[in-house]
Amino acid sequence: MYGAMTPTTPLNPDEEVLLQIPADRSTYWRDHAWLAAIAMAVGMAILWGMGNPHVWTGAVGGLAAIAVRAFYVASDELQARWDLTNQRLLGPQGRAVHLSEIKQIRSLGSAIQIVTLSGDKHLLKYLADKPATRAAIQRVQAGGRP
Repeated sequence: MYGAMTPTTPLNPDEEVLLQIPADRSTYWRDHAWLAAIAMAVGMAILWGMGNPHVWTGAVGGLAAIAVRAFYVASDELQARWDLTNQRLLGPQGRAVHLSEIKQIRSLGSAIQIVTLSGDKHLLKYLADKPATRAAIQRVQAGGRP
């Protein structure tokens, strides 16, 4: 199924899953708490800059916007999982990246971005241990084990 949040790509005959990389619930909520704090501050700053006497409503609006988004997408985002095999990185919604095609691995908050030689970008979000995940991908890419 294309919309699945776990890998559905069939494994090759000589391919094995070495590591499953799920989204982490506490990281998800922590990231959204930071986003809410930033949205609240920005909302208040905008209202203050406009001379609005009810600056506090910017905090309410910022919190409400991020809270609605967080609760709305949590069911999908927290089901997302990537599988690292000895040949590929398999992801949600049919994504598959050959390890030999990975050009760069970037850090973005609690996520890592995989950039391929062709310029495709894939985001592994809400990682419990981003440095360990990045290191595991690099070790397997170099021919080792995670």
